[in-house]
Amino acid sequence: MKKRIALLMAAAMAAASLTGCGGGATSTTADTTEGSAAAGTTEAGAGNGGGDVKLTMSWWGNQVRNEKTQAALDLYGEQNPGTVIEGQFSEWSDYWNKLATSAAGQAIPDLVQMDYSFIDQYVKNGLLVDLKPYIEDGTLDVSNISDNTMASGTVGDGIYAICAGINAPSLLYNKTLLEENGIEIKDYMTTDEFIDVCRQVYEKTGYKTNIAYYNAGAYLDYFMRGYDVVLYGDKKMGGTAEEYLPFFQMYETGIKEEWFIDPGVFAELSIGSVEQEPLVYGSGPETMSWCAFYSSNQLTAVQKAAPDGMEIGITTWPSADPKKSGYLKSGQFFSVGAHTKNPEEAVKVLNFLTNSSEANNILLGERGVPASSVIANELAPKMSDVDQEVIRYINEVVTPNCSPINPPQPDGASEVSNLLNQVQEQLCYGAYDAATAAEEFFNGANNIMNKK
Repeated sequence: MKKRIALLMAAAMAAASLTGCGGGATSTTADTTEGSAAAGTTEAGAGNGGGDVKLTMSWWGNQVRNEKTQAALDLYGEQNPGTVIEGQFSEWSDYWNKLATSAAGQAIPDLVQMDYSFIDQYVKNGLLVDLKPYIEDGTLDVSNISDNTMASGTVGDGIYAICAGINAPSLLYNKTLLEENGIEIKDYMTTDEFIDVCRQVYEKTGYKTNIAYYNAGAYLDYFMRGYDVVLYGDKKMGGTAEEYLPFFQMYETGIKEEWFIDPGVFAELSIGSVEQEPLVYGSGPETMSWCAFYSSNQLTAVQKAAPDGMEIGITTWPSADPKKSGYLKSGQFFSVGAHTKNPEEAVKVLNFLTNSSEANNILLGERGVPASSVIANELAPKMSDVDQEVIRYINEVVTPNCSPINPPQPDGASEVSNLLNQVQEQLCYGAYDAATAAEEFFNGANNIMNKK
């Protein structure tokens, strides 16, 4: 067990290169009644009925998420006297190191925000509580969550995570800049069309392009789906080294044509921080990007971080076949840590975050379209224009034109993503050409996976 935890900690050191989670679509137009919504709120607000209970909950995110989540937790405490929930939040780059450290010390928080990439590892290490018994006895109500969405938090015969919001890979872009310069962005851009846009933007404005620099693990997975390649096989990488060449050629082209952002820009930035994303942060075109590779639920935070007068647009990530590549995913999950002394109370908090109308009036879908169709219906008219744009994107752009998500990433995936960052860095600084990068990555990644 200690050895497995040590491996988990090692994997966490590379976790900053991973993004996203898995899941299916939840309709936001399902039938609802006032009675069912009210019942969900009442049940979700039920507490332990007395006694002092202190819980901890950890999550990664930006300031918008931090404020909303803590406010919802405070509300639970008000409705359940005797229960206090301490929020512990970090940026993505720090979160997994801290969580792995707490796991090694047998002190994983009572409630944790979980990612699709790590569910399998945390379950195998005995670090998450099986929620199935609490679903069966009614403590956790999942009646308004689709089977596909529930399946994304299932490992073996157990259910270890509940979707905190549905979203999809999303290219966020400086809509104001592009419209002012007559540059059109369409949904489902192919890689070639995307490269043409990068050229146009650079020629007309001087703004450069950041293609998920040092954070490309999720984009590679998406990109390879366009070539019918599943990134991870059984103790090996999917495809061949040659099939990875187009991914690295995209970077090589941008470097040669000078529209790819100088990697030196990132030396003093916190990669993964919305507030320091080159789309919204920088001194001018040379240090800024016209686009950023994110998930749809992050549109609100990016728009909030944007300078006055900059409107952020949203579209699909580019690939050879965006409809093959595209998928819906559970943006994040909520899980209960195995070291909790109050598992039932922790599950009640999870139920509150999932089904309480009052809690979700605070959260307002910041993590993505709510998993509960009842809550999603309730929130839609109350959301900001930006949030409603996310719902439109999920329901009208992605849902009709996407494919099933790949299986959860296996052991070794975080190490592979770390290798990808290293190879990408060598390519961007000119030490590798695209062919060398493809060979180095494919061979190195296979060596990693072969040892698992």
